Amino acid sequence: MLKGLISNFNNWLERNQIVRNLEFFQDFIIISLCLGLFCVMLIRLGDMFFSFLSPLYLRQITSDILFILILVELFRLLIDHIQQQRTSVTAAVEITIISALREVILRGVLEISRDQIYGIAVFLVVLTVIMVALPWISRFLEQVKIANPETTEKKQLLAENTLASD
Repeated sequence: MLKGLISNFNNWLERNQIVRNLEFFQDFIIISLCLGLFCVMLIRLGDMFFSFLSPLYLRQITSDILFILILVELFRLLIDHIQQQRTSVTAAVEITIISALREVILRGVLEISRDQIYGIAVFLVVLTVIMVALPWISRFLEQVKIANPETTEKKQLLAENTLASD
């Protein structure tokens, strides 16, 4: 029985098994986050609809709508991560832009100092440049990879030889 436990433990320690276990735990965490976000969205939607019964504050309603949209985008980002096993940088940048704009709307443009407005504007421009430049950068890297396939093969062989000599 002890040998069986040791052999099971050794099998679990195999690299592929460790990776599979870590991916399982990562998926479990992401699914838990999705369920939590969904519950928060339902609660916020209920709060927003109940706020329609009292006097309407346009700034608060707009802020609530943008907050729910941010939650929906985060939910979509997590679902994409589960499906593709990678995080979309473009979606993350979009969420950040919406979050920054929500904070401006919530506080009001007239209540924010000029320096903070300039900082937010620069921040949004940088995020927009990142979002626009990402497809070009990925296409450029693909072209470099296609144009120099022997270079990557040489690097792989060099890495294998270096590992073998160690």
